[in-house]
Amino acid sequence: MLAKRVIPCLDVHDGKVTRGIQFGRAEAGELKDVGDPVELAIRYNGQGADEMVFFDITATAHGRTSMIEVIERTADRCFMPLTVGGGIRAVADMSQMLRAGADKVSINSSALANPQLIREGAKKFGSQCIVVSIDAKRIAPDTWRVFSHGGRKDTGLDALEWAKQAVALGAGEIVLNSIDGDGTKKGFDLVITRRVSESVGVPVVASGGAGSLEHMAEVLIEGHADAVLAASIFHYGEFTVGDVKKHLAARGLPVRP
Repeated sequence: MLAKRVIPCLDVHDGKVTRGIQFGRAEAGELKDVGDPVELAIRYNGQGADEMVFFDITATAHGRTSMIEVIERTADRCFMPLTVGGGIRAVADMSQMLRAGADKVSINSSALANPQLIREGAKKFGSQCIVVSIDAKRIAPDTWRVFSHGGRKDTGLDALEWAKQAVALGAGEIVLNSIDGDGTKKGFDLVITRRVSESVGVPVVASGGAGSLEHMAEVLIEGHADAVLAASIFHYGEFTVGDVKKHLAARGLPVRP
C-alpha cells in the first residue's frame, strides 16, 4: 500500500495566508489573517509535510504577481512538492506557475467552464501535473452537486460524474472539497469521498472538515482517500503534521517518516 499523504493547505489573499469557514469571502470581511505563506510553508516542511497546497483566492493581477513570488520563495527554501491553484484559466497560466517552482497545478472553475483545459494541460505537462479540485455540497440525502465561484454557484453537475469526467480528460489527481465541512472541524464527508475514491483510478485528496486526528484517519480508512488536506488545525497550532502521522501510523496506515 502506498503511503498516505498529509498535506497542509494555505489560502493566500494578497500575499497573506487567510482562513474562513464554509468558503467565507474576502470582500465580505469573512477571512482571518493567519500569517506569511512562506514562513508557514517552511514550518510545515520542517514538520514533515508530504506536500503543500497554495490556493490564490485574490483573483487579481496583483494577487497573481504575489502568488508567483510566494511560490518562487517557497521553492527556494522547501523540498516538498508544491501545488498551486486559483485563477489558472489557461495553459499559459499553468506554465507560469510550474516555471515559478510548482510541481502541480490545481484547476476548478476554469475546468468547469472549459473541460478541455484538463486535456490540454495533461497533454503539455503530463497528467501528474494536473489536479482537478471539486467543491461538492450535499443537496439531498444521496446527492452531491458541484459548486463553482467559491462554493456559491450550483453548476447542476453531479460530483461523482464530474470526477469521472475529469479523470477521463486527463486529471492525475482529484481534490474533493466538502463545502459542508469546510472550516467546521466536524469531520470529512466520508460517503462522497469513498464513492469518488472507488470510482476513479487516480489519487483522491480529502478536504474540508478536519478537526481531530481521528477525522483524518477516518477519511483515509473509511473514505478510502489517498491523502488528507487540512488548514485550520495546522495554522492555529492544534496539531502538527508529525502528530497526524503518528496517529495514522498507530491506526495501521502507512505514512512517510
